[in-house]
Amino acid sequence: MSNSLTIKKKIKDFNKKISVDGDKSISIRWVLFSSLASGVSKAKNLLISEDVLASINAIKKLGIKSVFKNNECYIYGKGLEGYKYKKNITINSQNSGTLGRLLLGLLVNSSYPIKLIGDKSLSKRDFKRISDPLCKFGVKFKLKEKKNLPLTIMGSPNLKPIKYYENKGSAQCKSSVIFGGLRTNGTTIINAKKSRNHTELLCKYLNLPLIVRRKKKYDEIKVKKAKKIKPLNYKIPSDISSSSFFIVLTALLNNSKLTIKNVNINPSRIGLIIILKRMGIKIKFKNIKYYKGEKIADIEVVSPKSIKSINCPSKFNSGAIDEFLIIFLVAAKAKGVSYFKNLGELNQKESPRLKWGAYILNQMGIKTVVNEKSIKIYGNPKLKVNKKIIIKNFLKDHRVFMTCIIAALSFGGEWIIHDKDSIKTSFPNFLKIIQKLN
Repeated sequence: MSNSLTIKKKIKDFNKKISVDGDKSISIRWVLFSSLASGVSKAKNLLISEDVLASINAIKKLGIKSVFKNNECYIYGKGLEGYKYKKNITINSQNSGTLGRLLLGLLVNSSYPIKLIGDKSLSKRDFKRISDPLCKFGVKFKLKEKKNLPLTIMGSPNLKPIKYYENKGSAQCKSSVIFGGLRTNGTTIINAKKSRNHTELLCKYLNLPLIVRRKKKYDEIKVKKAKKIKPLNYKIPSDISSSSFFIVLTALLNNSKLTIKNVNINPSRIGLIIILKRMGIKIKFKNIKYYKGEKIADIEVVSPKSIKSINCPSKFNSGAIDEFLIIFLVAAKAKGVSYFKNLGELNQKESPRLKWGAYILNQMGIKTVVNEKSIKIYGNPKLKVNKKIIIKNFLKDHRVFMTCIIAALSFGGEWIIHDKDSIKTSFPNFLKIIQKLN
């Protein structure tokens, strides 16, 4: 059976209501917090993707039981000291940087060495940005080529609190150190560049010893050792990163309208919405509510008559870091030149996404000027693709695959897009929802 997808025609205009899969960031964090809880935690609408299943397999390796029943997931936590550390444990994070990096923060007191591995893509990503701060707690690491997977972590029984400056806007790095701080006597202080804050919100909901002071350029986070975590029952909201593909598809068509139900619109995650509104896309939040600290709403999108170019302020980068590939497609149809800067973090993802973004646009006939941290996109409001485009060898980056699907449906041409299975890591139902819109 072929693992590629061929698209030969554009999608027709639509007026639809849809729901997308559960939020991946919250799903993984729910698994990890629940594994430390004292008692049974239950989740509805948990994202059933390879990344989340890898998280469940990881806690299983540490002696924590989980059960799926009636579309719900149950995790039987054994408390903060409930992990069973044995000799020769190997945990496979597969493609998930979130799992790999956050889990290391939970293993700072492991009593035996634990080996962490991942797939080809994850094994190329930088884990030194996690090992460096965790070493300050007293943890020891062995890393391939000093920064890559596979790595081995050896925890310490004598952890010391640290002061950590997170200046990359990485929620994964920040969260890993928060987890380390929750296992360490004393006060760990984190000065973090603003990024998504699901970990902090869950800590607040669970009444864990974490305080956040929001300052102009960074957040000051103080963490103390947790004594107990209560079971976490959670109905996972829909993922805004998954929703972004359908938001942009609607924006790129001429006469379409779309409502996406019950989406997590956490303010640290809506950079895409802010940027698209500045480019003239009509987006509204409806039925806004709050759930366990998270802001949730229905998102309504209407196709605009025209799209404006943007000189995108860098302050929006962290809130849209997973969505820039799809934002670039909007810039391709804008009138004028769009400029996106300080995006070096894009190349710390599953693939070097800044380069892939430029490559996809170039294949479509759009001029770009790109370097390691920025891209200029020369938009064409009348863009139509009338050629064959083949996309392959993108290191199983699900967002490259899905971005190319949206490009093919919006601009035409004949597209052959390889590695269809890549969507299993984060959004297995993506193609089924696309079919509903046809």
